[in-house]
Amino acid sequence: MEIFKTAFLLTALTLLFIWVGGMLGGQIGMIIAFVIAIGMNFFSYFNSDKLVLKHYNAVEVNEHQAKGLYDMVRKLAEKAGTPMPKVYIIPDRVPNAFATGRNHSNAAVAVTEGLLEILNDNEVEAVLAHEMSHVKHYDILVGTIAATIAGAIAMLASFGSMFSSGSGGNRPNMIVMLALIFLAPMAASIVQMAVSRNREFMADEGAAKLTGHPEWLQSALEKLDSYSRGHQVMNEATPATAHMFIINPFSGKDISFKALFSTHPKTEDRIARLEKLKTVI
Repeated sequence: MEIFKTAFLLTALTLLFIWVGGMLGGQIGMIIAFVIAIGMNFFSYFNSDKLVLKHYNAVEVNEHQAKGLYDMVRKLAEKAGTPMPKVYIIPDRVPNAFATGRNHSNAAVAVTEGLLEILNDNEVEAVLAHEMSHVKHYDILVGTIAATIAGAIAMLASFGSMFSSGSGGNRPNMIVMLALIFLAPMAASIVQMAVSRNREFMADEGAAKLTGHPEWLQSALEKLDSYSRGHQVMNEATPATAHMFIINPFSGKDISFKALFSTHPKTEDRIARLEKLKTVI
């Protein structure tokens, strides 16, 4: 069901892009914006893993430097049928984790020092299984596709002011034009966030299947969510990278329209879905 939802949402983004392109800039404007967006996201796709790891000052570790953590990742990679990813530790006391990399052979898993401090071994393994599920299902690729289309829509909207003075009979009136300029990027962002939330549900299910213990991830999510709401945000956290983490680093700082624009499902919903999995795993 989540795979179907993701495919549907990506299709919706594509159709929204085509429609906005035709309304705002015609064929030429659509092509220009799409080419620029593809170029930006092409660079991001091949370099985002290096950039994000550097941004968070992540330090790569081997089996001698962090044997327990490394062994967990290796065991989960074998179960998932993927190559061993690189393992990183982020020097931050706020507990969180993420996976990055464009494919199975270029993957990395990163956890903060805080996560290793507050979670027990079973909970750490469940978090790592969640991240390995992201790697296995090419979630970074799906996220990049969604970002590419959403970025293209935003660029088309920014071009709208240039096209608004055109005299072509097919151009919308000024009120419609302004509505498209402001509302189209917002709609694209909402759909992009929905894609991210669906992938989180899928990764939770994948983690439960990899470990065979949904309750491990339930416990980890409860602790991580509780901490995120009662303590400080990660030192280098940015809205642009929030979707990567197992728990939104801004959970306790969100403002209005929280559910609509959140990159993650509600933790209570994630825990409830994991509860249902106990009867089938």
